[in-house]
Amino acid sequence: MTATPPDPDPARTPGLEPGGGVAPGETPPDSGQTSGLSHPQPMPSRRGPIITLVAVLLITLLTVAFVVAQVMGWMNLFEGS
Repeated sequence: MTATPPDPDPARTPGLEPGGGVAPGETPPDSGQTSGLSHPQPMPSRRGPIITLVAVLLITLLTVAFVVAQVMGWMNLFEGS
């Protein structure tokens, strides 16, 4: 393992007295810390995904209908004689 631990090594931390105490005026280095969010995140709107899904379905259905009309020859009915 090449990563260093997040907490400082007490043997190499300046300002610590024997027994782990801190001398007056000294502040030991803070260890890395991960915390949660400070406030709840707002719920995203459901409108966008629903509109996108409906648009994709509509385009897909129109494309399939056009391909079926081409294969069946229905488009020739609308052309002039």
